[in-house]
Amino acid sequence: MSDDKTVNDTVELAGGDGEIKEPLCESEQQGFKPATTPEVNKTPSSRFLQVELELNAHLRGLTFREPVRYIYNPLEYAWDTHRCYVEKFCLGGQKILFLGMNPGPFGMAQTGVPFGEVRSVVDWMKITGEVGHPDDEHPKRRITGLACTQKEVSGARFWGFFRKLCGEPELFFKHCFVHNLCPLIFIAASGKNLTPPELPAGEREALLALCDTALCQAVEALGFTMVIGVGKVAEQRARRALSAAGVNVQVEGILHPSPRNPLANKGWEDVAKAKLAELGVLSMLSNM
Repeated sequence: MSDDKTVNDTVELAGGDGEIKEPLCESEQQGFKPATTPEVNKTPSSRFLQVELELNAHLRGLTFREPVRYIYNPLEYAWDTHRCYVEKFCLGGQKILFLGMNPGPFGMAQTGVPFGEVRSVVDWMKITGEVGHPDDEHPKRRITGLACTQKEVSGARFWGFFRKLCGEPELFFKHCFVHNLCPLIFIAASGKNLTPPELPAGEREALLALCDTALCQAVEALGFTMVIGVGKVAEQRARRALSAAGVNVQVEGILHPSPRNPLANKGWEDVAKAKLAELGVLSMLSNM
């Protein structure tokens, strides 16, 4: 999707039947009302996609200065695969939302799926679709989509853990969904990945205020009862946003699986398993 399109221009991409028996990645055209209007006759996936489309429209109005040089939005150029993920796995009745902060350069930036390490996305989730390109690409951070050969360690750890635990994705997604608070990836002139906390304060807060609103809309629309932030930043932001909006939901956190996190490198799966057992989540996801 190009940056000059409005929500109404792109909304035909976001339909979905949400059927559990045969979750497809193709959808029929259908219209949407604003996320604040009654949700009668909308599937869970269409409600979620509408929130994201409205967030996209607002994000296009933001500007960012140095150190940001490039901005990628996979909800635009990777909308096809992202829509496939949402239509296939945002089924309704899920009570737990795992929340990341924003895309990684070799995960969601390539696949359109949160923590979207390619092999997990293609081989386990069976996500299909075309991935395009941002309008302006850093030569060191090219988008190759589902053909990307670079491994996203965080995503491989995250989805690898749940694949081992659940066996099939249907068990995981019966109870859980995974989402990023912010859909944008920020890249410096050097090619360095910049996380939202590294942005200038004013720009960061303008960005996250919009993302906070979208998060609250999604949680309320889909009825999640627990939000688990993946990493302290996502956990703290979710706690602050949902509390300020008066959304009645439990907010917890687990260790981020990033290889830049020394604790994660010492055994992220064991730490995550212990925390999820403490929260009562582990027993729901075991295929034993």
